[in-house]
Amino acid sequence: MRFVTGDPVSREDLPLDPWALRESRPPQSADLGVRETVFALSNGYLGMRATPEEGRDAVDHGTFINGFHETWDIKHAEEAFGFARTGQTIVNVPDAKIIKLYVDDEPLLLSLADIDEYSRVLSFRDGILRRELIWHTPSGNRVRVVSSRMVSFTVRHLALFTFEVTLLDADAPVVISSQILNRQDSKDDFADANSPQTGFDPRKSGKFTERVLLPRAHWHSPRRMLLGWRTARSHMSLAVGADHVLTTDCEFETITDTTEDQGRQVYRIRGKQGAPITLQKSVAYHSSRSVPVRELFDRCRRTLDRVREEGFAHYEQTQREYLDDFWLRSDIELPGKEQEADQQATRWCLFQLAQASARADQQGVAAKGLTGSGYEGHYFWDTDVYVVPFLTFTNPGWARNALRFRVNLLDHARERARDLTQRGALFPWRTINGEEASAYYAAGTAQYHIDADVAYAFTKYADVTGDRDFMFRDGAIVLAETARLWADLGFWRQNGGAAFHIHGVTGPDEYTTVVNNNLFTNVMARHNLRRAADLFTRMREEDPQAYARAVAALELDEREIAEWARCADGMVIPFDETFGIHPQDEHFLEREIWDLAQTPAEKLPLLLNFHPLVIYRFQVLKQADVVLALFLRSGEFTAEEKRADFEYYDPITTGDSTLSAVVQSIIAAEVGHQQLALEYFRAGLFVDLANLHNNTSDGVHIASAGGVWNCLVHGFGGMRENDGEISFDPRLPAAWPELRFPLTVRGSRFRVTLRREEIVFALEEGAPVRVSVRGQEVLIAGPEVRVALADQGPLLHEIPNRVPSLGDHRADGSLVTSTVPDVDGPLSFPAPGEISED
Repeated sequence: MRFVTGDPVSREDLPLDPWALRESRPPQSADLGVRETVFALSNGYLGMRATPEEGRDAVDHGTFINGFHETWDIKHAEEAFGFARTGQTIVNVPDAKIIKLYVDDEPLLLSLADIDEYSRVLSFRDGILRRELIWHTPSGNRVRVVSSRMVSFTVRHLALFTFEVTLLDADAPVVISSQILNRQDSKDDFADANSPQTGFDPRKSGKFTERVLLPRAHWHSPRRMLLGWRTARSHMSLAVGADHVLTTDCEFETITDTTEDQGRQVYRIRGKQGAPITLQKSVAYHSSRSVPVRELFDRCRRTLDRVREEGFAHYEQTQREYLDDFWLRSDIELPGKEQEADQQATRWCLFQLAQASARADQQGVAAKGLTGSGYEGHYFWDTDVYVVPFLTFTNPGWARNALRFRVNLLDHARERARDLTQRGALFPWRTINGEEASAYYAAGTAQYHIDADVAYAFTKYADVTGDRDFMFRDGAIVLAETARLWADLGFWRQNGGAAFHIHGVTGPDEYTTVVNNNLFTNVMARHNLRRAADLFTRMREEDPQAYARAVAALELDEREIAEWARCADGMVIPFDETFGIHPQDEHFLEREIWDLAQTPAEKLPLLLNFHPLVIYRFQVLKQADVVLALFLRSGEFTAEEKRADFEYYDPITTGDSTLSAVVQSIIAAEVGHQQLALEYFRAGLFVDLANLHNNTSDGVHIASAGGVWNCLVHGFGGMRENDGEISFDPRLPAAWPELRFPLTVRGSRFRVTLRREEIVFALEEGAPVRVSVRGQEVLIAGPEVRVALADQGPLLHEIPNRVPSLGDHRADGSLVTSTVPDVDGPLSFPAPGEISED
């Protein structure tokens, strides 16, 4: 696990600011990719990496539209029935960020320029990226350049740019070249120089070798340009339009030109000392799965016409109001000077969640949002588990949109289930268009738990919001089809009593695959089955018409409902009496233990240094599996079970996945390892700002950002929701004076203030809300409801750094040993019965 001590961010480069990310000097070549990610802008539909306006130096000139992708045939070296057939990759859509500057015919290039002053600021309050610098040109003229960039939350198709140039010392010729460039298919003359050469990494996006965007039309006038394309295989259409307005007292001429892959608006200006030259550039992106480009041109025109009428200031103001509302509902406050770095990073993470989901508008939330091309732009199960709960408790309208995305994938999920000879629906492990895109089934398609994860997101939304109509219409269909899959996938075994087993699946931990009775899968499937049965029973009683519609739409045999409940009640939940823990799967404890403490740092992450078959032979985890179940279904485990499970699995969890630290933090806090909980929290908090996994250049880890909210609210705030009941059992870190956060429950918003000696609730909007604090019922009905706290829960000082069973005997009498695979190490010949704990 990549723990951090102190503040892991260089404050010489990125000074502290509680409401912004600031950059005090141009990034060095080694930092380019990371800075392009962490300063990126997005609204959930349109995303732009933070490459410089001048176009270089850059690692990845990414501009992305949610769901806009190209397809390709997955080539399997050895084919088999049911393998995924269609790969999908998000397209790098044409780049409209480019505004090149020349003074005295010398180009501004940050990597080469003599920069006297520099500042770049991403404001979390208004979502605008601003840059200001003073450039000392080779001819001795100082030039102030001030620019801004905004991707609109209120008009999701719109991006606004300003670019202001002022000659400080002398008159000079100035050229500004504003462009739209299809980088997906056009060779960048500087790409080879700027793109770092990296080794094998399956998390990175692949590259297309054939043309992706086929030109369909281009047009320009003195003020506006429009360009359109269609993808070669997925047949999606795209239009990009841009308007320009130059304001200055200087004389200038304009040249406008468009070609199939580029649009240019060039201004030749007789620059005067002290006379500002200000360019406003408004850009509209519209895309579709079926609409022709000419229709998208009209949509671009309408978007740009409104900007002409209303002006930039209008959109900047509405953006600020939009984000003010977001922060009112979502902000987490960490008062105290010692928490300044944590406060900034927390708000950065929350802002990333807004950027990834606010205007996704029934599209998915990709693993990297729209900040990079990592994981091909795919959607995974972690959105349902790590992101949707945050949205549910803060911005339930956004959560509903995210769930509608799953509803819209149901037909594909039904088809995928049939591919695997199952009834019901099986959601794809990774996808953009709804088809399974994972070519490696063992760690992909075999993760059937995604069905239960989707169902979990629906039930969490239902319990917290009380949105009965949505659940009776859309939720019922999803819960029924996923329950059908579990009832069909599992089987009954008689051995003194009927038990329901699920075999041949992979849990969240991708270092252990295709197993029987994975603990996480079984626990979550049980919840899925039970809630589906309960929902249909409730519908039958409360809304017979909705029930009848669902039964007809599903062609449901009503006996299925009783069978779902029976499967849930009979579900096998593995437990090992010898070690007193829940084994990750039926045979997990039979394996030898991977000695992580003795594993060289250069051999991590394991997935980049060992063949999967090597990893699969050992007790070693990529990410939390059993421990994630302890959190998501907290009420189904005792305090003693949680501690035993956590202390067993923590020493063998590599943290190679960024999904792991945040969950380990929550359970560590609950069972009493509070210092360890804080360390895990900070490992998740700074995963991108400090580039802890060395892959931030591929995009923001959105699920980890969601996990940060979970750490603070569920871990340290001690909040749990179980079937609509909200409870608190806080674990405030010893060095923190206070923690404050809002929650929205069934339309009511209240704020929680946690101090060492008390927890305070304040109702801000809506009807009173009932919660409990360590078993004491509390009615939140006014501006201040106080509950005294005797302590912050149990406090354990010994950190679990070795597996408790190491050196003990299993139930079959065999000894538990550990090792590190090493073909180059010395041969070892232990004596019979000898065991080494090293």
